[in-house]
Amino acid sequence: MAAALIWILLLVGLLAGRGDTEAQQTTLQPLVGRVFVHTLDRETFLHLPEHVDVPSTVPITYHAHLQGYPDLPRWLRYTQRSSHQPGFLYGTPTPEDRGRQVIEVTAYNRNSFDTTRQRLVLLIGDPEGPLLPYQAEFLVCSHDVEEVLPSVPASRFLTSLGGLWEPGELQLLNITSALDRGGRVPLPIEGRKEGVYIKVGSASPFSTCLKMVASPDSHARCAQGQPPLLSCYDTLAPYFRVDWCNVTLQVDKSVPEPADEMPTLGDGILEIDPFFCPPTEATARDFLTDALVTLLVPLLVALLLTLLLAYIMCCRREGQLKRDLATSDIQMVHHCTIRGNTEELRQMASSREVPRPLSTLPMFNVRTGERLPPRVDSAQVPLILDQH
Repeated sequence: MAAALIWILLLVGLLAGRGDTEAQQTTLQPLVGRVFVHTLDRETFLHLPEHVDVPSTVPITYHAHLQGYPDLPRWLRYTQRSSHQPGFLYGTPTPEDRGRQVIEVTAYNRNSFDTTRQRLVLLIGDPEGPLLPYQAEFLVCSHDVEEVLPSVPASRFLTSLGGLWEPGELQLLNITSALDRGGRVPLPIEGRKEGVYIKVGSASPFSTCLKMVASPDSHARCAQGQPPLLSCYDTLAPYFRVDWCNVTLQVDKSVPEPADEMPTLGDGILEIDPFFCPPTEATARDFLTDALVTLLVPLLVALLLTLLLAYIMCCRREGQLKRDLATSDIQMVHHCTIRGNTEELRQMASSREVPRPLSTLPMFNVRTGERLPPRVDSAQVPLILDQH
């Protein structure tokens, strides 16, 4: 019985030695309305001697939760691509999350089954500096969420975006994976990414370029499959490939605008200034010459133009005689012949008392050889029955 008790004590001690060690505690200070990113590095959880590099082949996974609860707070997310890569806690606290929150993180060594705990004390407070009412959200299709969470890619994004915005301080407000917004998991093809939404705020108004991209005309072009209206150079390319059809601009109405300074009312009397010497009397001036020049010059120009137009229209006409002299004789004879024949036909049409043409006389009978007079003289029948 004593031997069994000794074995139980040894087993409990062994499990305690292989189990949880004393939890480390780290204090962090997230800000309301600003993105918070904390990297879970394996160097923090693996207890190795100094000057010893952590082997990259050791698989480590993490589990984080709010102290006393099984899950994380609603504003905090956790992501880790694989057990050989670091994990990230990220999110943007809201004004309702002010105060103190404790996050417990447990690291699991998948080779040795050792566990290490770390306690993160989050002291959430209000940010300092100017308010950021102007907010823009971009969909970056060339990155996954864990690729922009480190400080270097995030700083590069803000620096590149500075070329499209008005001068001012840009700050990250939120980072969200496209999968959390209803995006689809990409095919396992090289170069395909999940996409990430990056929200940026500034105290400066939006630039003309960003307003044009988010205009209704630009959205209409995107709906038809055409490129959006981007009037400036894309400074985010080629490192960041932004979907300009999904750019969203909004102004936070909850941020109060700075009040205009009220002007100080004086007594209405100007102070004595030795450099300001207004004239006491105005010099008399005659405006008759200016009035005559203003009225007569346009009238004179209009008169000259009228005379020139009248000369061109009336005095430069060639006349019928000059036109007939310039026409060839054959053309004139042809014209006169046609005109004379026309007049003769008109006279014949007005008077039907002329002998019939020979071409209208009756021919003799082929069988008998007799010439029969016409029964009806068709020449006496009017061409138009109403004239009879």
